[in-house]
Amino acid sequence: MLKLGIIGTGSISHHFIEACRLSGAYQLAAVYSRHQETAETFITNYSNCNIFTDLREFLTSDLDIIYIASPNSIHFEQAKAAIKAKKHVIVEKPAFSTPKELQEILQLAKDNHVFFFEAARNIHEKALETVKLFLSHKTIIGASFNYAKYSSKMNALLNGEHPNIFSSKFSGGALADLGVYPIYAAIYLFGKPLLANYTASLLDSGVDINGDGNLIYPDFRVSIKTGKNYETTLPAEIYTTDGTLILNHIQAISSVTFKKHDGSCEELSLNNLQHPMLEEVICFSNIIKSNDLTHYHSLLELAQGVSHTLFTMRQDAGIRFEADYD
Repeated sequence: MLKLGIIGTGSISHHFIEACRLSGAYQLAAVYSRHQETAETFITNYSNCNIFTDLREFLTSDLDIIYIASPNSIHFEQAKAAIKAKKHVIVEKPAFSTPKELQEILQLAKDNHVFFFEAARNIHEKALETVKLFLSHKTIIGASFNYAKYSSKMNALLNGEHPNIFSSKFSGGALADLGVYPIYAAIYLFGKPLLANYTASLLDSGVDINGDGNLIYPDFRVSIKTGKNYETTLPAEIYTTDGTLILNHIQAISSVTFKKHDGSCEELSLNNLQHPMLEEVICFSNIIKSNDLTHYHSLLELAQGVSHTLFTMRQDAGIRFEADYD
């Protein structure tokens, strides 16, 4: 089993640990937090888990792989330190603020003979693989991918506070947090777009609270809608010359229907999703254990395409992170 260390004590880390437990491939060994009390609260329901408040001591402890789910802008320095300590790293999406940061991490991981993974769970879902296989025999003429969810931090924002998720210092905003899912899905299904644009509603902090964009391909475009101050119930749709493929969501997909032009419908057969993060943690452990470089490099190519596309869309909308100036 891979000895797992956790950086980041938010709810997403609990979900990740649960997926790791279900996979049977990881053993939670340690948690890092700057605050002892925070770490103690976090590990309440876990046994045999060490606590570290010193990052260097955490990184030099007996760990194989580290999951990083701290605020976005901190990912880069923490991942760099973990890789230099010869640990594999899984970095929660969006892994890094800029393509430049990503390229440095990829080279560093290569030099230190460890694996880097971006935790974008929807591209590992068997359901999305089923969609891709179904579309391989279709002619695509367009798509609409949406992910907008009312943020739990909206009340704080409205009260004049400055949550990390809405901060340029911490590389926040709707596109970086939720928009990454439809962009990952689009590039997984259709490849990297020729062009990308994004129009956003900006906060005083300089990041977006919602926005609409387009990924431009030679023969079609994918519209993107994302936001953190409203919630959409719109499905994801892919338009073909034969009909429309309807996904109930762009992640944690539970139903896919193909509505043909004659009005008839075909339901695609999907495996029940036991846990939304299970398929990705199994993928990561399998790559490490088998040294599957072919699959690994395909994931890196996908991550690079997403990183460049996100950066292009941010620049188009006038969204600037503090990391852009480093």
